[in-house]
Amino acid sequence: MNMLQRRPAPAITLQLLACLVMVVLPHTPHLHPWIWFCFGALTCWRAMAALRHWSMPARWLRLLLALLVFVGVYVTYGRINGQQGGIALLVALLAIKLTETDTLRDHIVAALLAYFVLISQFLFSQELIMVLWLAAGAWLVTATLLSLSHPQSALPYKVSIRHSAMLLLQAAPLMLVFFILFPRIPGPLWGLPSDSGAARSGLTDSMSPGDIGHLVTTDEIAFRVTYAGNAPPPDRSYWRGPVFESFDGRTWRQSADYVTGNVAGLSSRALEPMGTGVEYEVTLEPNRQKWLFTLDMPVQVPADARISRAGFVLAKKEVTERRLYAASSVLNYRLQSALPESERQRNLQLPAQRNPRTRNQAQAWRSQGLTDQQIVNKALQRFRQEPFTYTLQPPTLGIDSIDEFLFDTQRGFCEHFASSFAYQMRAAGIPARIVTGYQGGEFNELGGYYILRQSDAHAWTEVWLQGQGWLRIDPTAAVAPDRIELGLSAALPLGESMATALARRTQEGLWRSLRLRWDWVNNSWYRWVLAYGPELQEEILGRFGIRGWGNMILALTIMGSAFLGALGLVLIWRLQRSRVNDPVQNLWLLFCRKMQRQGLARAPHEGPLDYAERLSAHLPAKARTIRRIARLYIRLRYGHATTDPDERALREFRQAVRAFSAG
Repeated sequence: MNMLQRRPAPAITLQLLACLVMVVLPHTPHLHPWIWFCFGALTCWRAMAALRHWSMPARWLRLLLALLVFVGVYVTYGRINGQQGGIALLVALLAIKLTETDTLRDHIVAALLAYFVLISQFLFSQELIMVLWLAAGAWLVTATLLSLSHPQSALPYKVSIRHSAMLLLQAAPLMLVFFILFPRIPGPLWGLPSDSGAARSGLTDSMSPGDIGHLVTTDEIAFRVTYAGNAPPPDRSYWRGPVFESFDGRTWRQSADYVTGNVAGLSSRALEPMGTGVEYEVTLEPNRQKWLFTLDMPVQVPADARISRAGFVLAKKEVTERRLYAASSVLNYRLQSALPESERQRNLQLPAQRNPRTRNQAQAWRSQGLTDQQIVNKALQRFRQEPFTYTLQPPTLGIDSIDEFLFDTQRGFCEHFASSFAYQMRAAGIPARIVTGYQGGEFNELGGYYILRQSDAHAWTEVWLQGQGWLRIDPTAAVAPDRIELGLSAALPLGESMATALARRTQEGLWRSLRLRWDWVNNSWYRWVLAYGPELQEEILGRFGIRGWGNMILALTIMGSAFLGALGLVLIWRLQRSRVNDPVQNLWLLFCRKMQRQGLARAPHEGPLDYAERLSAHLPAKARTIRRIARLYIRLRYGHATTDPDERALREFRQAVRAFSAG
């Protein structure tokens, strides 16, 4: 029987099943419950089949299961390929594979498939903790493959684990050489595919009441910032994102030119910097949007991005992978001191027959002869004097949402205040728009950088005043100034929600220290490993005089060859050392050389007993001595009585070999 057709021991099958569970486990958040039920049920069945020696299901049943899985994945995910559907199909078919995993060949195929399941997790997460988990998974899968090389009886678990670790450690230097020297393509290897389902948590291309309030309940990181010099104070740390100019009475959206991509850039005449710039570096998490967040107001951005006419930065492609970019901004500036008429009308547009109370109030301010600046101050004064409440739990608003918020509920989050303020300005004839982004940030003392989380998401307003251009007005600061100075948790009422309480606890004591230390480790991992692209590779290798693809390939060839050559020498040395330290084998080889000089060389396939019988036939006078030497060699070489050779038998064997003469 072909060895690959043999049935491995039950212990090996159970070891394989344990590895498969370990490699599939990280996919739990991405798999539909029925996929997990299918995988779990078939894994348990295969374990029982190994222990009780059940036969595998019929071929027609396996084909039926495969067909049902294809249909189920398609119905659940709308496709059978891509990130979500493809991984679900891979896991489900791996489970079905267990129904025919009976022979050694089937076990090896299942173990190799486990490597594919492991590596597919990088499509969802490249965090260091996940990398460590997947490295442990690769270690155990490799140990399982080593056990499969002994199908009749499983290797002791400690032996397979130890040898698997040795294999991975021996491969690590070569892996490091390839990682550093192999020419890099632009961008990290693992990105966020276009079919990855719902967008990552973050700001979107529209804003309705409750959108940002819902977003800030998550502690997910949006981006990290490292300043070249001193960081600006919290009340100046506004990170500019998408700008909304179109309003339908409830939802703010970007103008049509941003949606179609026919957006004009910000001319140098439109932005007048007033003061020195602030330089910084941003590590942006993937969000499948085109905007790059910059400190308000950007003046220098990456080469593949541009500053739009509304002042936010648009990249050429969606951010589907973690991105590192440098930029600079000015905190004091004058933006568009002359406003084109088309842009003025766009930022005065209001839906007809909506929010009459707000319209009437704004028009009353204008009829009183107040200037634009006085109207701005009047609206802010109202927020300060009336009982407005900054809260994550505002009541639901109806069709006239602005009226209901300003005159009835007076409870809302930053988007409520920004939206109502912009509406009042437009109703009074002052161009206004909404800016969304992030404000504040948490400083990581260990790494010397700031962390901007989704809980730092914010919305504010810009109004255009004659001679001053666009001015940032943050009505939230009039109601909850602690939000701007100290962050979200300081501004919300105590005990408002469990999410808020959790946010407060993460800012205090030992937990905060541990959390920031771990973030520093992850950030270092991102910057020096995941973000190791062409620019960083060129910078590092340039310090050693290695520039250009040709030199990289040459260095890779030389170092790879040197490593493999050194490894070969080590293996040869170990082989020679093992021979030198094996007195039994050395004496047997001495005996074989004596016979070779007589023209009776041992054939490579010939065992000691067969060789002794052939020698005895040619040298009958020496037959007794030859057979005695062969028996002593077999006893010393293959005996299991003791670990070390029998000293008496070894001495007898040595005397017999040295005294033997074929003449």
